[in-house]
Amino acid sequence: MLTLFSYPELFGVADNNPYGLKIFAFLKLCGLDFRHVHIIDTKAAPRGQLPYIDDDDKILGDSDRIIAHLSLRNGLTIDRDLSCEQLRIDLMLRRLLDDLYWVMSYSRWSDEAYWPLFRDEMLKANATVTSTMLEKAREYNLQRYFYQGVGRYAPEDVYARGLADLSALAEMIPEYGFLFGQNPSSADAGVYGFIANIYFFEIDTPLRLFVDAHKNLVRYCEEIHSKVMVR
Repeated sequence: MLTLFSYPELFGVADNNPYGLKIFAFLKLCGLDFRHVHIIDTKAAPRGQLPYIDDDDKILGDSDRIIAHLSLRNGLTIDRDLSCEQLRIDLMLRRLLDDLYWVMSYSRWSDEAYWPLFRDEMLKANATVTSTMLEKAREYNLQRYFYQGVGRYAPEDVYARGLADLSALAEMIPEYGFLFGQNPSSADAGVYGFIANIYFFEIDTPLRLFVDAHKNLVRYCEEIHSKVMVR
């Protein structure tokens, strides 16, 4: 059976990492049967990164590669009606979300205003997670932020970058429906992975306050959430 390996749940969201949640939402929107295994240790994952899938012993990481593989293997039609222009927009959106990822991650693991709250929620929600594990993860993430660059900015400059990303998304999300019409596409699964991990995050970071103030983002997030969280 197809198995998705990803990080644990948090705040009622199926994965507290946006890329794992993207794949979870994609699988649900496509109606594929799968087993969901939550893990912390990434040593067995391709390139040491989550999420990854085991599809009949084919191990595959990277959310975009996973979607391409599953779409081809299963003849999925979720993106069948997208135009060339819409596919280009999808690509640019994925690159924007890659940028937003660093700000969202920074808000949890680096910013002293929110890190203790995030740490405590992770410990409360996941019995297998320990303080030592989280401290090691934090140390690792702080190194990543420094070498990526976001860790060298003042917090207000980090959030300015993330809010610019969210502002662009807010301009694209319609009042009704989804990015490219009345049916969700894989692009919507990707955007949901991020917005849900901001909106349902019960800690008022600048990112969450922005999303909460934009009715179209809230409506969009809640509508997809209702579709993918059906057991």
